[in-house]
Order: sequence, then C-alpha cells, then structure tokens
Amino acid sequence: MADYAATRDRVEHYFDRTATKTWERLTSDAPVSGVRATVRAGRDKMRALMMAQIPEDLRGARILDAGCGTGALAVEAARLGAEVVAIDLSPTLVNLARERIPAEVAHLVEFHSGDMLDKSLGHFDHVVAMDSIIHYGTEDAVNALAQLAERTSKSMVFTFAPRTPILALMISVGRLLPRGDRAPWLEPMAETRIAQLMKTHKSLNDWQCARTHKVSSGFYKSKAMEWVRS
Repeated sequence: MADYAATRDRVEHYFDRTATKTWERLTSDAPVSGVRATVRAGRDKMRALMMAQIPEDLRGARILDAGCGTGALAVEAARLGAEVVAIDLSPTLVNLARERIPAEVAHLVEFHSGDMLDKSLGHFDHVVAMDSIIHYGTEDAVNALAQLAERTSKSMVFTFAPRTPILALMISVGRLLPRGDRAPWLEPMAETRIAQLMKTHKSLNDWQCARTHKVSSGFYKSKAMEWVRS
C-alpha cells in the first residue's frame, strides 16, 4: 500500500503543521466564518448520525475512533459506556483532545497518535472512522477498512466524499493551485465501486453494507456507510 503510506504522510503533515489552528477553532465553540460555520454544522450532524448507527448502550464494548481529531466523537462514545481507543495521525490534535476531554470520561478513552491500521491497538467491537479515509483513493480506502475488519467483531461506520460532477470540478480547480498551497484534497468515491471492491477481499466475505446517510451543509458534503458482520 505504497499510495496509502504516501497519502498518510501528506495528511499527517497538513493536519499537524499547516491546519492545526484552523481545526482547533473549527472544533471549538469559537465564532467562525460563514463557510466554516457550514462545515462545522455538517460535521456535527454527521457525527450525530454515525453515533446513531452504533448501540446506545456501549458498556463493555471496545471502540476504535479512527481519525479522532480533537476527540468529540470519542467523548460521546465514552459517555455511552464504551472503552474507546482514539487515534489520529496528528500528535498536535491528539494533545488537544487530551486537554479537552471531560474528567468524568477521561478514564475510558485511550489516546494515541499514529496510523489507525496499527495492529498493536488490538481488537474492537465497533470501528468509527469519520472523515479519516476521505483523502485516499477508493482501492486504498477499502484495503484499509478490510484490515480493520479483521480485528472488528460487529460493525464499522465510515464516511467518504460521494462522487458528484460539482465535487469533481472543485477538485480539478484545486489541483491548479501551487502544490505548497494545497491541502490533501478529497478523493471522491462511488458507492458502487466500494461495493465491488468489498467482494475482492477475503476478510470482507462475511461483511455487508447495512445503511448509508448523506449530509450536505454548504461546503461539507459527505456520506456515511455502515458495514456489519453477518
């Protein structure tokens, strides 16, 4: 997965060095611009939808928050009783998550900085990956999810950027910018292509797609897909 590793390194550099202050503000209660306000609202709605796709009572369950950012989803899962392993590529964002976590659930969340595919993290009942595979090509993303599936017993919920003509145009324009000015851009995925690739992995033979949800809020356009072990 050479392409996966190269993209992972670019994403880590961007979020740990270039965009830290932006994400610190976006994920707080501080006022933000109109565009960023739509992104914040969209992310809040998506997080609520993803949390609704896992059991309300998580006591005794072990959950991986893959790409935890500043920790909002990890906190919500811990409040439902889960033991949460929260990991993100950016050490800076992980440190911010540690600072923000409420004292009453701090003992239930274990923070790490690094690759979500690290096998030393162990096995899980559920995996939640919000906006953490959106920068990878479809093949790399499904390969990564297949590796997580090998250590997951019940469900995985993840988001991807749905392939649309408007998003494709935005990406084409964005790629005209000087390389130093670019964020790691979204890689749109087609739901049918994800389904096709699922069939190629032995580790996904007993997994199936259960539900999907789409969120469109200004510049935030994302789709959540749930896979369950049959």
